[in-house]
Amino acid sequence: MGDFNLTVILDAIRRSSGGLSRVELAQIVGLSPQTISNISRRLLDQHLIVEAGKEGSGPGKPRTILRLNPSGMYAIGVHLDPAVTTFVLLDLVGAVVQHSRIKTPGGNDPSAVISTIAAEIEQLVSDSGVDTGKIAGLGLAAPGPIDLDAGTVVDPPLMPGWDRVELREALKEATGYSVLVDKDVTSAAVAETWAGGPSGAGSFIFMYMGTGIGCGIVLNDEVIRGTSGNAGEIGHIIVDPDGPPCDCGKRGCVKSSCIPQVLVAEAEAAGILAGTRTDDSGPEVQKSFSMLCDLADAGDARAIAIIDKSAVLVTRAVSAVTNTLDVERVVFGGPFWTRMSERYLEQVPALLEADSAARLIHTIEVVGTGVGEDVGAVGAACLVLEYMLAPRAQRLLLES
Repeated sequence: MGDFNLTVILDAIRRSSGGLSRVELAQIVGLSPQTISNISRRLLDQHLIVEAGKEGSGPGKPRTILRLNPSGMYAIGVHLDPAVTTFVLLDLVGAVVQHSRIKTPGGNDPSAVISTIAAEIEQLVSDSGVDTGKIAGLGLAAPGPIDLDAGTVVDPPLMPGWDRVELREALKEATGYSVLVDKDVTSAAVAETWAGGPSGAGSFIFMYMGTGIGCGIVLNDEVIRGTSGNAGEIGHIIVDPDGPPCDCGKRGCVKSSCIPQVLVAEAEAAGILAGTRTDDSGPEVQKSFSMLCDLADAGDARAIAIIDKSAVLVTRAVSAVTNTLDVERVVFGGPFWTRMSERYLEQVPALLEADSAARLIHTIEVVGTGVGEDVGAVGAACLVLEYMLAPRAQRLLLES
C-alpha cells in the first residue's frame, strides 16, 4: 500500500504543471498530512522530486512546492518502424535528453537489426553523459500485432522474417537493460498522456500514421490496451466498399485503401511516380511517399487528389472509432504525419463532425500530436516511466 500511495503522489505532482504543496497533495489524493509528509520525504531521498521554492498568498506560512526532479530517473525509448528506427533518452519529466535516428537496416535477418539497435543505444547513452545507474530501462515500440506476454512481434507489415521474433529477450541480452515491448500506436498514446500537454488529457484516440495506420485509445486518462495488448487494430475497418481487395477477403479496408504504400502505388499507376521505387521495403515506401507529398505541396492536382482522398477514407475509420468510444479529441501523429498534416487538418474536422453521432452534444477536437515527430520513441521510453512510477492496481495485489 505504501508503494502504491507513493506512485499516487508522484503521479499527482507529475500532472500538475507548476508543482504542488504538501497541503494541496493531501486535498487531491485524500491521504493524511502525515502520510503525505512521510512519502514526500521518501521521494526527496530518492531524488525523484525536489523542493522548488515557496509560494503563498494571504495570511499563513508560505507553502513549499514539490516538483519532479528531471534528472532523478531516465528511460530509453526505441521506435522500430520498417522505414526508420528512432532512439531517445528521456528524463523524468518526459523531455528528450538525447536523440538519434537511423534508416532501418534491410534484409530478413532480425538478429543483425537487433545488434545495430544495441550499438546505437550504447552510443546514445554515451553521448548523453547520463549515469547508466539512473536509467530505469528500455522501451521498444514495434508495429503490431504483438504478443505482449512473450514480448514478440507477430508478422509486422513490410518486415519479412520478423514473425515471432522475441524482441524483449533479445534486446535485454544485447543491452543489459530491462526491456518493455508494446505496440507503436499504444506507445504513441502513452507518450501523449505523459508529454503531450493539453492534447494528452481526458479521453482521446491517437491516430498513428506510419507504414500502417492504427489507433491508440485513452479513456479518462487511462491507456486502453485490450485483452492481449492489441487494441486499436483498425486495418480492416471498411472505408470504401468499392475499393481495392484486402488480404482479409473484403474490399476497401483501411489496410488496402489508405496506408502510404497504397497511396504510392496509386501514384505510380497514375504515372505520377513512375519508376521511383525499387522495392516494397519501408525506406523505399517512405521515400516515394515523401516525393508524392512534395508534388502535392507544389500544387500537382493528381497528387493532391490522392492525399485528399486518403483524408476522406481515414476520417471514415476515425468516425467509426469516435462514435463507438465517445471521445473528446482525435490526435494525429506518427512518422508519416508531418507531410500530410496540413491537408488533413484542413479537411478532417468538418468531415468528422458530419459523421459524429454526438455532434449536437459536443464537438470532437482534431489536433496534431503535442509530442512531435518522435512520438513513437518518446512513447516507448514513457512505457518504462509508466511501469515504474504510475499508479497501477497490480501494485495492491498480494502474493500468496
